[in-house]
Amino acid sequence: MNYEEWVKSVPDEIKSDSLWKIEAYRLALFATDLGWYDVTALMRDKRTLGLSDQLYRALGAISGDIAEGFSRKSGKDKARFYEYGLGSTRESRDWYYKGRHVLGEKITNHRIRLLTQVIRLLITMIPQQRDNILREEDITYQTGHYNAELETTVDREELDNLLQNVPLP
Repeated sequence: MNYEEWVKSVPDEIKSDSLWKIEAYRLALFATDLGWYDVTALMRDKRTLGLSDQLYRALGAISGDIAEGFSRKSGKDKARFYEYGLGSTRESRDWYYKGRHVLGEKITNHRIRLLTQVIRLLITMIPQQRDNILREEDITYQTGHYNAELETTVDREELDNLLQNVPLP
């Protein structure tokens, strides 16, 4: 199955979500669907049985982490989940490399190129989100008797005296 055929097979409910606009997410979903067939092949060889489980778990985590990050409010939180997705993508690529003897060169190279594309997209997305971190504005907080401009020792002593005489709520 090629990418264009696969896109046609994706339900409209998924494609109508704004998350679908993120190319890394689409490619990660595609990689997971392709991974199903690869995992099935790896499961048939008892030498790669454990590897198959690790590969499918790592592939599934990529799109899940991107979706989780997309749903976060702050750039910092988005970046954190995109970084998790980046780790899962690298892990998946590693598992494909280890399974190359069973999967064959053509499939392995295709999957590694696909995952490398996702890695490149995430490496671009993460710093963009880091620049969008929500920061608290610099605001001077004042209370009834406090003057933020008090700078001398005498003024600070006066402030302490004032604060000691303020009744607690």
